[in-house]
Amino acid sequence: MARTTRTQATRAGQGPGGRDSAYVRLARELREAILRHEYPEGVRLPTEAELSESRGLSRQTVRRAFQDLVAEGLVHRVPGRGTFATPREEQYLRQFGSVEDLMALSIDTTMQLVAPLRRRVDLDAAGRLRLDSDRVDTLAFLRLHEDTPFCLTTVHLPPGAGQLLADRPELTEEGARSRVTVIGLLDSRLPDPIAEAEQSVTVGLATPETAARLGCPPGHPLLRIDRLYLSAKGRPVELAISHFLPEHYSYRVRLRRNLH
Repeated sequence: MARTTRTQATRAGQGPGGRDSAYVRLARELREAILRHEYPEGVRLPTEAELSESRGLSRQTVRRAFQDLVAEGLVHRVPGRGTFATPREEQYLRQFGSVEDLMALSIDTTMQLVAPLRRRVDLDAAGRLRLDSDRVDTLAFLRLHEDTPFCLTTVHLPPGAGQLLADRPELTEEGARSRVTVIGLLDSRLPDPIAEAEQSVTVGLATPETAARLGCPPGHPLLRIDRLYLSAKGRPVELAISHFLPEHYSYRVRLRRNLH
């Protein structure tokens, strides 16, 4: 059975008629500013009093917005000093909590490019990326642990996003090995920060091509994770389709109840 999840502003924060509450809108604005690195390390965010006065909001509304950002791990509070953005590495991990993000921070996995970045016609990927044309930029790589492949990922990008990465040898030279992630490279070059991801988890069978890449027999059961990344403005910027060998990989998620 498929499991589909989305990281986004909580629906519990909607007001009458499905409109987001004031604290949700403020939290979103602050979140986008943090992801655009408008508050680098050591730079204090506006105080509750400053935001209350400048936005015409109650202190309670501002406090609720900060509580959401603290819960997400995007900011931390220092008594007597104020509220600061979490260091970028920790912020990235907590914002997405995704498989590839976790692997990007691991010292014992490597990405090996098996299909360099190329433009091609792919109706399904173009449709999921909400493109006007049927052309996408596509690449594929293996994720290895101690030289043992355990995941094959195919990444589809809108042509504009693909152009931003066309000069990266890790993505254009077949066989190149690195410890980067496509999403990490892309996030640093997009005009709008990546703020959201939609994810589905299913089970599939290895095609002959996938089996050859992963070193398993055709028809072998695989864990499939599809992830669509969206910018702060809601535009799809990357579709990643990953196939994992279940004997070399396990997927765990921690769910937290919102008690606000």
